Amino acid sequence: MKKINVLLVALMLFVGSAFAQTQKAAWPEMKEFHTLMSGTFHPAEENNLAPLKEKAKELYNAAKTWYASEIPANYKPEETKEALKQLMVQCNDIWAEVAAKATDAKLKDMITKAHDIFHKIAGECKKADH
Repeated sequence: MKKINVLLVALMLFVGSAFAQTQKAAWPEMKEFHTLMSGTFHPAEENNLAPLKEKAKELYNAAKTWYASEIPANYKPEETKEALKQLMVQCNDIWAEVAAKATDAKLKDMITKAHDIFHKIAGECKKADH
């Protein structure tokens, strides 16, 4: 019985360690950007551009931080870096257009493009075996 308990504890530690490594492998800068993207893009889909106008600078800063972060091993480095650069530039352009009082239609088009770039990174830039 004692051997079973020791084996069970060892198994639990192994599974817990594997889970912690999986959680650690998450890309926190991606998560932060996604939170801001969700809070600005989805309202824009419904023609509510107020959240985008309020958070355009934050969106750009999150894109910039994400661009500067280390790319996880399960992403294609060159493609990911290029897409992150495109996203950062797009978010900077959005911020500039918000400051210039661009039309809601223009801002909606721009955030949609940024959203598409985000999904490219989250999907196409991942390595096939991951």
